[in-house]
Amino acid sequence: MKAIKFTLRGKTAFFKNPEVNTYYYFTYGNIHKPALLGIFGAILGYRGYESEFDTYPQYYEKLKDISVSIVPHKENGHFYRKIQYFNNSVGYASHEQGGNLVVKEQWLENPEWSIYVLIGNEESQKLAEMIMNKQCVYTPYLGKNDHLAIIEDTKLVELQERNCQDIQIHSLSLASMLEYNWRTAMFKYEEYLPISLKESTNHYQLEKMLLTDAIVKNSYVPIYSDGEINVTFY
Repeated sequence: MKAIKFTLRGKTAFFKNPEVNTYYYFTYGNIHKPALLGIFGAILGYRGYESEFDTYPQYYEKLKDISVSIVPHKENGHFYRKIQYFNNSVGYASHEQGGNLVVKEQWLENPEWSIYVLIGNEESQKLAEMIMNKQCVYTPYLGKNDHLAIIEDTKLVELQERNCQDIQIHSLSLASMLEYNWRTAMFKYEEYLPISLKESTNHYQLEKMLLTDAIVKNSYVPIYSDGEINVTFY
């Protein structure tokens, strides 16, 4: 099975968690699939909503069936985070006291991932060609346009399916799809991350994602290897 693999990184990133915004705007701890599809949409030149009656943004409608795997370059999955303060004096902020809104956001610092995309349909093939040729229609960024995305070390890889027992998985994986021997674990990162958009509201559909060095006992999804690391797709 063929896939395109590349490194995705940036100086900072902000993937807004909409559930908490009273005093600070918090970020998810890793890039998630809807944000990754947004980057792919920028590369291919797809737009957001065409009209208020659209079920999904254009980029999501075209790319939602692409299968991806995300491998954090932090061994334990935890990137450093820092609260950033900056002023906003435009739009609704002008109604704040003094005409200025102080925005407080939590940013990831120096995030970096290996991204795998299965080449299984026309859209994934188009995406692979654009990335391999270092082309994009719009500038990709990591959550917001304050955070430019750097894409490098791009290559095509041949993946082989692995036996699920007695191996370690290096990618973020759906926790519900794997069983581990937890006695072998030295670390475990888990977080509820968006995996899709709900059709009725376009709100995030969350699932528990897991990264650990524990040995796998059983898997309900295929596990693939590129000869160096083992990954799952979703």
